[in-house]
Amino acid sequence: MRGQNMPEEENANALSKDEVLSSILSPDQNRSRDEPVIAANISAQLSHMGLDTWSISVIRRLRDAIGRIRPERIIEIGGGIGHRSAWIFDLIEQDDWKPIRYDIVENGAKFGVIIHRLMTRYGAEDWTKIVVGELDSLIAETNAWSAASKSGIEVGDSPIQPLADVIIVDAKDSILANQVGQMLPLLKKGGVLFTLEPSVPAGDIDKNDEKGMARVEGFNSWINLIQSKTETHHIAFNPLFGGTLVAFLEK
Repeated sequence: MRGQNMPEEENANALSKDEVLSSILSPDQNRSRDEPVIAANISAQLSHMGLDTWSISVIRRLRDAIGRIRPERIIEIGGGIGHRSAWIFDLIEQDDWKPIRYDIVENGAKFGVIIHRLMTRYGAEDWTKIVVGELDSLIAETNAWSAASKSGIEVGDSPIQPLADVIIVDAKDSILANQVGQMLPLLKKGGVLFTLEPSVPAGDIDKNDEKGMARVEGFNSWINLIQSKTETHHIAFNPLFGGTLVAFLEK
């Protein structure tokens, strides 16, 4: 990653990686707290469509973190209709830099069309790739691409870039742990994965309530993921209005 605002290497040696991660997650007082105009318009569309998104407080802090890292390669899982992507595009435009590649992955084809319009609005066609499909299949195809590439076989472009400086995972609570676990191996050394901590299931849930039980199982899977990754990753939790932003950095 470029990391122009990250500590210099000699300073980074004096700081532990968890301190570096805390620094990345701190608010940037030099940036506007206002929502970008295009993102605000998309937020209004979300309300009309009855769709959820991360809170402005969470996305603003994510924006600040990405602005510090200045990643060359970004993967965003769960692009939706582009609300969070609009914040990232605005950041890139305001700071006048461009990543090498920005993959936006979305399961819904109709949402992909909306994201394409957003990408065109920011003139980001040369370095943005919109990927429509199920993450499980895309990961399997990417792993197969990586294996073929290492063997010297010409296989074209990877479905998702195999290594990224920043990965964002937005998924339902029931599948969040699984998707984070699948994406962590795609982080470059020194890269950071961001996600939103799932909500704690509340109250008694009937065993016949499939959605409720899926949330419980998903939360248990999240706890297991956190416990297992503490050995290999620094994990930071940043409570904000509307949710807790979580960041993973390999030790």
